[in-house]
Amino acid sequence: MAEIIRITESAEPPASAALPQNIEAEAALLGALMIDNRLVEDVQLRLKPHHFFEPLHGRIYEGILRMTDKNMVANPVTLRPIFDADEAMKEVGGPSYLAQLTGSGAAIIGARDFAAQIYDLALLRALIGVGRDLVESALDTSEEVAPLAQIERAESELYRVAEEGGSESKVKSFGEASQLAIKQAEKALNSGGHLSGVTTGLDGINAKIGGLHKSDLTILAGRPGMGKTALATNMAFACAQRFIREQEEGVDPAKGAGAAVAFFSLEMSADQLATRILAEQSGISSENLRMGKISQQEFRSLARAAGELSTLPLYIDDTPGLTIASLRARARRLKRQKGIGMVVVDYLQLLQGTGKSSNDNRVQEISEISRGLKQLAKELDVPVLALSQLSRAVEQREDKKPMLSDLRESGSIEQDADIVLFVYREDYYVAAKEPKFPKEDSDAKVRQDYEDWRREMDSVYGMAELIVAKQRHGATGKVKMRFDSRVTKFSDPVDEGYIPEMRG
Repeated sequence: MAEIIRITESAEPPASAALPQNIEAEAALLGALMIDNRLVEDVQLRLKPHHFFEPLHGRIYEGILRMTDKNMVANPVTLRPIFDADEAMKEVGGPSYLAQLTGSGAAIIGARDFAAQIYDLALLRALIGVGRDLVESALDTSEEVAPLAQIERAESELYRVAEEGGSESKVKSFGEASQLAIKQAEKALNSGGHLSGVTTGLDGINAKIGGLHKSDLTILAGRPGMGKTALATNMAFACAQRFIREQEEGVDPAKGAGAAVAFFSLEMSADQLATRILAEQSGISSENLRMGKISQQEFRSLARAAGELSTLPLYIDDTPGLTIASLRARARRLKRQKGIGMVVVDYLQLLQGTGKSSNDNRVQEISEISRGLKQLAKELDVPVLALSQLSRAVEQREDKKPMLSDLRESGSIEQDADIVLFVYREDYYVAAKEPKFPKEDSDAKVRQDYEDWRREMDSVYGMAELIVAKQRHGATGKVKMRFDSRVTKFSDPVDEGYIPEMRG
Protein backbone atom coordinates (compact mmCIF):
# COMPACT_ATOMS: atom_id res chain seq x y z
CA MET A 1 0.00 0.00 0.00
CA ALA A 2 3.03 2.29 0.38
CA GLU A 3 3.16 2.74 -3.40
CA ILE A 4 -0.54 3.65 -3.53
CA ILE A 5 -0.13 6.37 -0.89
CA ARG A 6 2.87 7.75 -2.84
CA ILE A 7 0.66 8.27 -5.90
CA THR A 8 -1.50 10.72 -3.98
CA GLU A 9 1.47 12.59 -2.57
CA SER A 10 3.11 13.03 -5.97
CA ALA A 11 0.04 13.70 -8.09
CA GLU A 12 -1.92 16.12 -5.90
CA PRO A 13 -0.77 19.31 -4.15
CA PRO A 14 -1.36 19.52 -0.39
CA ALA A 15 -4.39 21.84 -0.79
CA SER A 16 -6.38 19.22 -2.69
CA ALA A 17 -5.40 16.39 -0.32
CA ALA A 18 -8.14 17.62 2.01
CA LEU A 19 -10.80 16.64 -0.52
CA PRO A 20 -12.89 13.55 0.36
CA GLN A 21 -11.07 10.51 -1.04
CA ASN A 22 -10.14 6.90 -0.39
CA ILE A 23 -7.22 5.86 -2.58
CA GLU A 24 -7.02 2.45 -0.86
CA ALA A 25 -10.66 1.71 -1.78
CA GLU A 26 -9.94 2.66 -5.40
CA ALA A 27 -6.91 0.37 -5.51
CA ALA A 28 -8.79 -2.51 -3.86
CA LEU A 29 -11.71 -2.18 -6.30
CA LEU A 30 -9.43 -2.19 -9.35
CA GLY A 31 -7.65 -5.27 -8.04
CA ALA A 32 -10.97 -7.06 -7.47
CA LEU A 33 -12.20 -6.18 -10.99
CA MET A 34 -9.03 -7.55 -12.58
CA ILE A 35 -9.29 -10.77 -10.54
CA ASP A 36 -12.98 -11.31 -11.36
CA ASN A 37 -14.22 -9.47 -14.47
CA ARG A 38 -17.82 -10.45 -13.69
CA LEU A 39 -17.85 -7.76 -10.99
CA VAL A 40 -17.67 -5.10 -13.73
CA GLU A 41 -21.37 -5.70 -14.50
CA ASP A 42 -22.27 -4.80 -10.92
CA VAL A 43 -20.48 -1.45 -10.82
CA GLN A 44 -20.18 -0.02 -14.35
CA LEU A 45 -23.73 1.39 -14.61
CA ARG A 46 -23.15 3.71 -11.68
CA LEU A 47 -19.38 4.16 -11.41
CA LYS A 48 -17.59 6.12 -14.16
CA PRO A 49 -13.85 6.76 -14.65
CA HIS A 50 -14.15 10.42 -13.57
CA HIS A 51 -15.42 9.32 -10.15
CA PHE A 52 -11.91 8.14 -9.19
CA PHE A 53 -9.88 10.71 -7.24
CA GLU A 54 -6.56 9.42 -8.57
CA PRO A 55 -6.47 10.05 -12.37
CA LEU A 56 -4.30 6.96 -12.98
CA HIS A 57 -6.91 4.79 -11.27
CA GLY A 58 -9.59 6.35 -13.47
CA ARG A 59 -7.59 5.42 -16.59
CA ILE A 60 -7.06 1.85 -15.34
CA TYR A 61 -10.80 1.53 -14.68
CA GLU A 62 -11.54 2.89 -18.16
CA GLY A 63 -9.15 0.31 -19.64
CA ILE A 64 -10.91 -2.49 -17.76
CA LEU A 65 -14.29 -1.30 -19.09
CA ARG A 66 -13.01 -1.16 -22.68
CA MET A 67 -11.57 -4.67 -22.48
CA THR A 68 -14.65 -6.26 -20.95
CA ASP A 69 -16.89 -4.42 -23.41
CA LYS A 70 -15.05 -6.26 -26.20
CA ASN A 71 -15.56 -9.56 -24.33
CA MET A 72 -11.82 -9.72 -23.62
CA VAL A 73 -10.24 -10.66 -20.31
CA ALA A 74 -9.04 -7.63 -18.36
CA ASN A 75 -6.07 -8.48 -16.12
CA PRO A 76 -2.55 -7.10 -15.48
CA VAL A 77 -1.19 -8.95 -18.50
CA THR A 78 -3.80 -7.80 -21.09
CA LEU A 79 -3.86 -4.24 -19.74
CA ARG A 80 -0.07 -3.84 -19.73
CA PRO A 81 0.31 -2.58 -23.36
CA ILE A 82 -2.13 0.28 -22.68
CA PHE A 83 0.03 1.66 -19.86
CA ASP A 84 3.57 1.05 -21.17
CA ALA A 85 3.94 4.74 -22.07
CA ASP A 86 1.81 6.20 -19.24
CA GLU A 87 3.94 8.74 -17.35
CA ALA A 88 2.00 8.42 -14.08
CA MET A 89 2.36 4.62 -14.26
CA LYS A 90 6.14 5.00 -14.73
CA GLU A 91 6.30 7.07 -11.52
CA VAL A 92 4.96 4.13 -9.50
CA GLY A 93 7.21 1.49 -11.01
CA GLY A 94 5.62 0.91 -14.40
CA PRO A 95 2.95 -1.61 -15.47
CA SER A 96 4.00 -3.96 -12.65
CA TYR A 97 1.79 -1.70 -10.51
CA LEU A 98 -1.21 -3.47 -12.10
CA ALA A 99 -0.06 -6.78 -10.61
CA GLN A 100 0.37 -5.11 -7.20
CA LEU A 101 -3.28 -4.05 -7.27
CA THR A 102 -4.39 -7.70 -7.49
CA GLY A 103 -2.29 -8.63 -4.44
CA SER A 104 -5.26 -8.90 -2.06
CA GLY A 105 -7.88 -11.39 -3.24
CA ALA A 106 -9.95 -10.59 -0.14
CA ALA A 107 -10.98 -7.30 -1.83
CA ILE A 108 -13.41 -9.26 -4.05
CA ILE A 109 -15.79 -9.68 -1.10
CA GLY A 110 -16.13 -5.92 -0.55
CA ALA A 111 -15.97 -4.77 -4.18
CA ARG A 112 -19.55 -3.41 -4.28
CA ASP A 113 -18.99 -1.51 -1.03
CA PHE A 114 -15.76 -0.01 -2.36
CA ALA A 115 -17.56 1.10 -5.54
CA ALA A 116 -20.37 2.71 -3.52
CA GLN A 117 -17.89 4.61 -1.35
CA ILE A 118 -15.83 5.83 -4.33
CA TYR A 119 -19.04 7.07 -5.96
CA ASP A 120 -20.28 8.85 -2.80
CA LEU A 121 -16.91 10.55 -2.25
CA ALA A 122 -16.93 11.72 -5.89
CA LEU A 123 -20.34 13.34 -5.32
CA LEU A 124 -19.00 15.10 -2.22
CA ARG A 125 -16.07 16.45 -4.24
CA ALA A 126 -18.49 17.66 -6.93
CA LEU A 127 -20.52 19.39 -4.24
CA ILE A 128 -17.39 21.07 -2.88
CA GLY A 129 -16.57 22.20 -6.43
CA VAL A 130 -19.98 23.83 -6.83
CA GLY A 131 -19.57 25.58 -3.48
CA ARG A 132 -16.08 26.80 -4.35
CA ASP A 133 -17.24 28.14 -7.73
CA LEU A 134 -20.17 29.88 -6.03
CA VAL A 135 -17.85 31.57 -3.51
CA GLU A 136 -15.39 32.65 -6.21
CA SER A 137 -18.19 34.05 -8.39
CA ALA A 138 -19.72 35.91 -5.44
CA LEU A 139 -16.36 37.46 -4.53
CA ASP A 140 -15.96 38.72 -8.11
CA THR A 141 -17.26 42.31 -8.04
CA SER A 142 -16.36 43.20 -11.62
CA GLU A 143 -18.80 45.17 -13.78
CA GLU A 144 -20.25 42.01 -15.34
CA VAL A 145 -21.41 40.63 -11.99
CA ALA A 146 -24.96 39.24 -12.11
CA PRO A 147 -26.01 37.78 -8.73
CA LEU A 148 -29.30 36.27 -9.93
CA ALA A 149 -27.60 34.58 -12.87
CA GLN A 150 -24.98 33.17 -10.46
CA ILE A 151 -27.70 31.81 -8.19
CA GLU A 152 -29.48 30.16 -11.12
CA ARG A 153 -26.21 28.67 -12.39
CA ALA A 154 -25.34 27.33 -8.92
CA GLU A 155 -28.85 25.93 -8.59
CA SER A 156 -28.50 24.15 -11.93
CA GLU A 157 -25.10 22.75 -10.92
CA LEU A 158 -26.45 21.56 -7.57
CA TYR A 159 -29.37 19.89 -9.30
CA ARG A 160 -26.96 18.24 -11.74
CA VAL A 161 -25.01 16.77 -8.81
CA ALA A 162 -28.25 15.66 -7.14
CA GLU A 163 -29.50 14.21 -10.42
CA GLU A 164 -26.32 12.18 -10.84
CA GLY A 165 -26.66 10.98 -7.27
CA GLY A 166 -30.14 9.68 -7.99
CA SER A 167 -29.41 8.17 -11.37
CA GLU A 168 -29.36 4.58 -10.18
CA SER A 169 -32.36 2.30 -9.82
CA LYS A 170 -34.00 3.69 -12.96
CA VAL A 171 -34.51 0.24 -14.45
CA LYS A 172 -38.01 -1.13 -13.84
CA SER A 173 -39.15 -4.70 -14.28
CA PHE A 174 -42.05 -5.28 -16.66
CA GLY A 175 -44.19 -6.01 -13.58
CA GLU A 176 -43.43 -2.57 -12.09
CA ALA A 177 -43.99 -0.83 -15.43
CA SER A 178 -47.30 -2.62 -15.96
CA GLN A 179 -48.47 -1.56 -12.50
CA LEU A 180 -47.90 2.08 -13.53
CA ALA A 181 -49.88 1.44 -16.71
CA ILE A 182 -52.74 -0.09 -14.68
CA LYS A 183 -52.80 2.97 -12.39
CA GLN A 184 -53.11 5.26 -15.42
CA ALA A 185 -55.95 3.15 -16.81
CA GLU A 186 -57.67 3.23 -13.39
CA LYS A 187 -57.31 7.01 -13.30
CA ALA A 188 -58.90 7.29 -16.75
CA LEU A 189 -61.75 4.99 -15.67
CA ASN A 190 -62.44 6.89 -12.45
CA SER A 191 -62.52 10.21 -14.30
CA GLY A 192 -65.47 8.97 -16.32
CA GLY A 193 -63.36 7.76 -19.22
CA HIS A 194 -60.81 9.37 -21.56
CA LEU A 195 -58.75 11.29 -18.96
CA SER A 196 -55.52 9.63 -17.83
CA GLY A 197 -53.43 12.81 -17.55
CA VAL A 198 -54.19 16.32 -16.28
CA THR A 199 -57.24 17.98 -17.79
CA THR A 200 -57.14 20.45 -20.66
CA GLY A 201 -60.57 21.77 -19.68
CA LEU A 202 -62.07 20.70 -23.00
CA ASP A 203 -63.87 17.34 -23.23
CA GLY A 204 -63.13 16.95 -26.93
CA ILE A 205 -59.37 17.31 -26.44
CA ASN A 206 -59.40 15.11 -23.33
CA ALA A 207 -61.21 12.39 -25.30
CA LYS A 208 -58.71 12.59 -28.16
CA ILE A 209 -55.39 12.66 -26.27
CA GLY A 210 -56.40 11.60 -22.74
CA GLY A 211 -55.31 14.91 -21.21
CA LEU A 212 -51.72 16.07 -20.80
CA HIS A 213 -49.51 13.26 -19.51
CA LYS A 214 -46.67 13.32 -17.02
CA SER A 215 -43.17 13.45 -18.55
CA ASP A 216 -44.65 14.38 -21.96
CA LEU A 217 -43.60 17.37 -24.05
CA THR A 218 -46.66 18.69 -25.89
CA ILE A 219 -46.13 21.29 -28.61
CA LEU A 220 -49.04 23.64 -29.34
CA ALA A 221 -48.39 25.56 -32.55
CA GLY A 222 -50.19 28.03 -34.76
CA ARG A 223 -49.78 31.12 -36.91
CA PRO A 224 -50.17 34.53 -35.21
CA GLY A 225 -53.82 35.31 -34.50
CA MET A 226 -54.92 31.66 -34.29
CA GLY A 227 -55.31 31.84 -30.50
CA LYS A 228 -52.58 29.49 -29.29
CA THR A 229 -51.83 31.65 -26.23
CA ALA A 230 -55.57 31.85 -25.48
CA LEU A 231 -55.88 28.05 -25.68
CA ALA A 232 -52.80 27.53 -23.47
CA THR A 233 -54.20 30.01 -20.93
CA ASN A 234 -57.58 28.24 -21.00
CA MET A 235 -55.86 24.89 -20.37
CA ALA A 236 -53.66 26.24 -17.56
CA PHE A 237 -56.63 27.85 -15.84
CA ALA A 238 -58.84 24.74 -16.16
CA CYS A 239 -56.06 22.55 -14.75
CA ALA A 240 -55.43 24.85 -11.75
CA GLN A 241 -59.17 25.26 -11.08
CA ARG A 242 -59.68 21.47 -11.20
CA PHE A 243 -56.83 21.11 -8.68
CA ILE A 244 -58.58 23.41 -6.19
CA ARG A 245 -61.90 21.61 -6.64
CA GLU A 246 -60.30 18.21 -6.08
CA GLN A 247 -58.55 19.47 -2.96
CA GLU A 248 -61.89 20.65 -1.57
CA GLU A 249 -63.43 17.26 -2.37
CA GLY A 250 -60.56 15.39 -0.72
CA VAL A 251 -59.38 13.68 -3.92
CA ASP A 252 -55.92 12.10 -3.71
CA PRO A 253 -53.62 14.36 -5.82
CA ALA A 254 -52.08 11.24 -7.42
CA LYS A 255 -55.52 10.25 -8.70
CA GLY A 256 -56.71 13.75 -9.59
CA ALA A 257 -56.83 15.40 -13.01
CA GLY A 258 -55.87 18.87 -11.79
CA ALA A 259 -52.50 20.39 -10.95
CA ALA A 260 -50.78 23.58 -9.87
CA VAL A 261 -49.39 25.27 -13.00
CA ALA A 262 -46.23 27.25 -13.76
CA PHE A 263 -46.81 29.56 -16.75
CA PHE A 264 -43.63 31.01 -18.29
CA SER A 265 -44.83 33.92 -20.41
CA LEU A 266 -41.98 35.30 -22.50
CA GLU A 267 -44.28 37.30 -24.78
CA MET A 268 -47.04 38.74 -22.57
CA SER A 269 -46.77 40.33 -19.14
CA ALA A 270 -48.37 38.73 -16.08
CA ASP A 271 -51.10 41.38 -15.92
CA GLN A 272 -52.01 40.84 -19.59
CA LEU A 273 -52.42 37.12 -18.96
CA ALA A 274 -54.45 37.85 -15.82
CA THR A 275 -56.68 40.18 -17.88
CA ARG A 276 -57.38 37.35 -20.33
CA ILE A 277 -58.33 34.94 -17.55
CA LEU A 278 -60.53 37.53 -15.81
CA ALA A 279 -62.25 38.32 -19.12
CA GLU A 280 -62.90 34.63 -19.68
CA GLN A 281 -64.34 34.12 -16.21
CA SER A 282 -66.34 37.34 -15.91
CA GLY A 283 -67.63 37.30 -19.50
CA ILE A 284 -66.43 40.86 -20.08
CA SER A 285 -64.56 41.66 -23.28
CA SER A 286 -60.80 41.75 -22.65
CA GLU A 287 -60.55 44.79 -24.94
CA ASN A 288 -63.16 46.64 -22.86
CA LEU A 289 -61.32 45.62 -19.70
CA ARG A 290 -58.05 47.12 -20.94
CA MET A 291 -59.73 50.34 -22.08
CA GLY A 292 -61.97 50.71 -19.03
CA LYS A 293 -65.20 50.52 -21.06
CA ILE A 294 -67.16 48.69 -18.37
CA SER A 295 -70.19 49.53 -16.25
CA GLN A 296 -70.30 49.52 -12.44
CA GLN A 297 -72.18 46.21 -12.54
CA GLU A 298 -69.52 44.69 -14.81
CA PHE A 299 -66.81 45.98 -12.50
CA ARG A 300 -68.52 44.25 -9.54
CA SER A 301 -68.59 41.01 -11.58
CA LEU A 302 -64.92 41.51 -12.33
CA ALA A 303 -64.05 42.09 -8.66
CA ARG A 304 -66.02 38.98 -7.67
CA ALA A 305 -64.21 36.87 -10.27
CA ALA A 306 -60.84 38.24 -9.10
CA GLY A 307 -61.70 37.34 -5.50
CA GLU A 308 -62.67 33.81 -6.44
CA LEU A 309 -59.45 33.35 -8.42
CA SER A 310 -57.11 34.84 -5.81
CA THR A 311 -56.18 31.39 -4.47
CA LEU A 312 -55.73 29.84 -7.93
CA PRO A 313 -52.45 27.81 -7.99
CA LEU A 314 -51.36 29.38 -11.28
CA TYR A 315 -47.89 30.92 -11.04
CA ILE A 316 -46.88 33.32 -13.83
CA ASP A 317 -43.22 34.08 -14.57
CA ASP A 318 -43.02 36.85 -17.18
CA THR A 319 -39.23 37.30 -17.12
CA PRO A 320 -38.16 38.12 -20.70
CA GLY A 321 -35.21 36.52 -22.48
CA LEU A 322 -34.92 33.41 -20.30
CA THR A 323 -32.34 30.78 -21.23
CA ILE A 324 -33.45 27.15 -21.21
CA ALA A 325 -31.13 26.56 -18.21
CA SER A 326 -32.74 29.43 -16.26
CA LEU A 327 -36.24 28.20 -17.11
CA ARG A 328 -35.40 24.70 -15.89
CA ALA A 329 -33.91 26.08 -12.66
CA ARG A 330 -37.02 28.19 -12.03
CA ALA A 331 -39.35 25.29 -12.80
CA ARG A 332 -37.47 23.03 -10.39
CA ARG A 333 -37.75 25.71 -7.70
CA LEU A 334 -41.51 26.02 -8.27
CA LYS A 335 -41.84 22.23 -8.13
CA ARG A 336 -40.03 22.22 -4.79
CA GLN A 337 -41.78 25.26 -3.30
CA LYS A 338 -45.27 25.16 -4.83
CA GLY A 339 -45.64 21.53 -5.92
CA ILE A 340 -46.45 22.39 -9.54
CA GLY A 341 -47.77 19.55 -11.69
CA MET A 342 -47.72 21.24 -15.12
CA VAL A 343 -45.47 23.70 -16.98
CA VAL A 344 -46.54 26.01 -19.83
CA VAL A 345 -44.00 27.90 -21.97
CA ASP A 346 -45.20 30.75 -24.23
CA TYR A 347 -43.38 30.46 -26.51
CA LEU A 348 -40.46 28.21 -27.44
CA GLN A 349 -38.73 30.47 -29.99
CA LEU A 350 -38.37 33.27 -27.40
CA LEU A 351 -36.18 31.06 -25.20
CA GLN A 352 -32.42 31.30 -25.56
CA GLY A 353 -29.87 28.51 -25.65
CA THR A 354 -26.91 28.35 -23.29
CA GLY A 355 -24.09 27.05 -25.48
CA LYS A 356 -21.98 28.49 -28.28
CA SER A 357 -24.64 27.37 -30.73
CA SER A 358 -26.89 30.20 -29.55
CA ASN A 359 -24.57 32.68 -31.29
CA ASP A 360 -24.10 31.06 -34.68
CA ASN A 361 -26.65 28.34 -35.39
CA ARG A 362 -30.32 28.91 -34.64
CA VAL A 363 -31.31 25.35 -35.59
CA GLN A 364 -28.84 23.90 -33.06
CA GLU A 365 -30.10 26.36 -30.46
CA ILE A 366 -33.72 25.29 -31.02
CA SER A 367 -32.58 21.66 -30.76
CA GLU A 368 -31.01 22.42 -27.36
CA ILE A 369 -34.20 24.16 -26.22
CA SER A 370 -36.63 21.44 -27.33
CA ARG A 371 -34.37 18.75 -25.86
CA GLY A 372 -34.15 20.75 -22.61
CA LEU A 373 -37.94 21.01 -22.38
CA LYS A 374 -38.32 17.26 -22.89
CA GLN A 375 -35.69 16.60 -20.21
CA LEU A 376 -37.53 19.00 -17.87
CA ALA A 377 -40.77 17.04 -18.36
CA LYS A 378 -38.97 13.81 -17.44
CA GLU A 379 -36.99 15.32 -14.54
CA LEU A 380 -40.02 16.83 -12.82
CA ASP A 381 -42.41 14.10 -14.02
CA VAL A 382 -44.93 16.71 -15.17
CA PRO A 383 -46.50 17.56 -18.55
CA VAL A 384 -44.76 20.44 -20.34
CA LEU A 385 -46.90 22.39 -22.82
CA ALA A 386 -44.71 24.53 -25.08
CA LEU A 387 -46.14 26.93 -27.64
CA SER A 388 -44.40 27.28 -30.98
CA GLN A 389 -44.55 29.49 -34.03
CA LEU A 390 -45.23 28.19 -37.52
CA SER A 391 -43.31 29.27 -40.60
CA ARG A 392 -44.84 31.60 -43.20
CA ALA A 393 -45.05 28.67 -45.62
CA VAL A 394 -48.66 28.24 -44.42
CA GLU A 395 -49.62 31.60 -45.90
CA GLN A 396 -48.29 30.65 -49.34
CA ARG A 397 -50.60 27.64 -49.72
CA GLU A 398 -54.20 27.55 -50.81
CA ASP A 399 -54.99 25.16 -47.95
CA LYS A 400 -53.97 27.05 -44.81
CA LYS A 401 -54.20 24.06 -42.47
CA PRO A 402 -50.78 23.57 -40.85
CA MET A 403 -48.58 20.48 -41.20
CA LEU A 404 -45.61 19.17 -39.19
CA SER A 405 -43.19 20.58 -41.76
CA ASP A 406 -44.53 24.08 -40.98
CA LEU A 407 -42.95 24.06 -37.51
CA ARG A 408 -40.12 26.58 -37.49
CA GLU A 409 -36.78 24.77 -37.19
CA SER A 410 -39.10 21.76 -37.20
CA GLY A 411 -36.74 18.78 -37.14
CA SER A 412 -35.79 18.78 -33.47
CA ILE A 413 -39.16 20.05 -32.22
CA GLU A 414 -41.05 17.34 -34.07
CA GLN A 415 -38.58 14.70 -32.88
CA ASP A 416 -38.57 15.67 -29.17
CA ALA A 417 -42.32 16.24 -28.85
CA ASP A 418 -44.62 13.45 -27.68
CA ILE A 419 -47.68 15.29 -28.98
CA VAL A 420 -47.90 18.06 -31.60
CA LEU A 421 -51.11 20.11 -31.73
CA PHE A 422 -52.04 22.82 -34.24
CA VAL A 423 -54.70 25.49 -33.66
CA TYR A 424 -56.56 26.42 -36.84
CA ARG A 425 -59.39 28.93 -37.27
CA GLU A 426 -60.77 29.18 -40.76
CA ASP A 427 -62.76 32.32 -39.95
CA TYR A 428 -59.44 34.18 -39.50
CA TYR A 429 -58.56 33.59 -43.16
CA VAL A 430 -62.11 34.08 -44.46
CA ALA A 431 -62.32 37.43 -42.64
CA ALA A 432 -59.09 38.52 -44.37
CA LYS A 433 -60.76 37.98 -47.79
CA GLU A 434 -63.70 40.30 -47.04
CA PRO A 435 -64.68 42.16 -50.24
CA LYS A 436 -65.74 45.79 -50.24
CA PHE A 437 -69.22 46.43 -48.90
CA PRO A 438 -71.49 47.02 -51.94
CA LYS A 439 -72.83 50.50 -52.51
CA GLU A 440 -76.36 51.25 -53.72
CA ASP A 441 -75.18 51.59 -57.30
CA SER A 442 -72.90 48.48 -57.21
CA ASP A 443 -73.49 45.90 -59.93
CA ALA A 444 -74.94 42.45 -59.32
CA LYS A 445 -71.55 40.68 -59.30
CA VAL A 446 -70.19 42.91 -56.51
CA ARG A 447 -73.35 42.30 -54.47
CA GLN A 448 -73.18 38.55 -55.14
CA ASP A 449 -69.49 38.35 -54.17
CA TYR A 450 -70.22 40.05 -50.88
CA GLU A 451 -73.24 37.84 -50.23
CA ASP A 452 -71.18 34.70 -50.96
CA TRP A 453 -68.46 35.89 -48.58
CA ARG A 454 -71.03 36.69 -45.86
CA ARG A 455 -72.55 33.19 -46.14
CA GLU A 456 -69.11 31.58 -45.96
CA MET A 457 -68.24 33.73 -42.95
CA ASP A 458 -71.48 32.79 -41.17
CA SER A 459 -70.74 29.08 -41.68
CA VAL A 460 -67.26 29.21 -40.12
CA TYR A 461 -67.50 32.11 -37.65
CA GLY A 462 -66.46 31.14 -34.13
CA MET A 463 -65.42 27.64 -35.17
CA ALA A 464 -61.92 26.31 -34.54
CA GLU A 465 -60.02 23.06 -35.01
CA LEU A 466 -57.31 21.46 -32.95
CA ILE A 467 -55.28 19.26 -35.29
CA VAL A 468 -53.47 16.39 -33.54
CA ALA A 469 -50.57 16.01 -35.99
CA LYS A 470 -48.46 13.67 -33.84
CA GLN A 471 -49.30 11.54 -30.84
CA ARG A 472 -47.08 8.82 -29.41
CA HIS A 473 -49.94 7.43 -27.31
CA GLY A 474 -52.68 7.24 -29.91
CA ALA A 475 -54.13 8.28 -33.23
CA THR A 476 -53.85 11.62 -34.98
CA GLY A 477 -56.95 13.53 -36.06
CA LYS A 478 -59.00 16.68 -35.44
CA VAL A 479 -61.02 18.08 -32.54
CA LYS A 480 -63.72 20.68 -33.18
CA MET A 481 -63.91 23.67 -30.81
CA ARG A 482 -65.67 27.00 -30.50
CA PHE A 483 -63.76 30.24 -30.02
CA ASP A 484 -65.17 33.42 -28.53
CA SER A 485 -62.72 36.12 -29.60
CA ARG A 486 -64.45 38.68 -27.39
CA VAL A 487 -63.27 36.96 -24.21
CA THR A 488 -60.51 34.81 -25.83
CA LYS A 489 -62.14 31.57 -24.72
CA PHE A 490 -62.16 28.16 -26.37
CA SER A 491 -64.96 25.73 -25.54
CA ASP A 492 -66.46 22.45 -26.72
CA PRO A 493 -68.95 22.85 -29.59
CA VAL A 494 -72.62 22.57 -28.63
CA ASP A 495 -74.22 19.34 -29.79
CA GLU A 496 -77.50 20.35 -31.43
CA GLY A 497 -79.17 17.09 -30.44
CA TYR A 498 -78.00 17.19 -26.84
CA ILE A 499 -80.28 18.39 -24.05
CA PRO A 500 -78.26 19.23 -20.92
CA GLU A 501 -79.25 17.64 -17.65
CA MET A 502 -81.18 20.01 -15.39
CA ARG A 503 -79.56 20.61 -12.02
CA GLY A 504 -81.47 21.58 -8.93
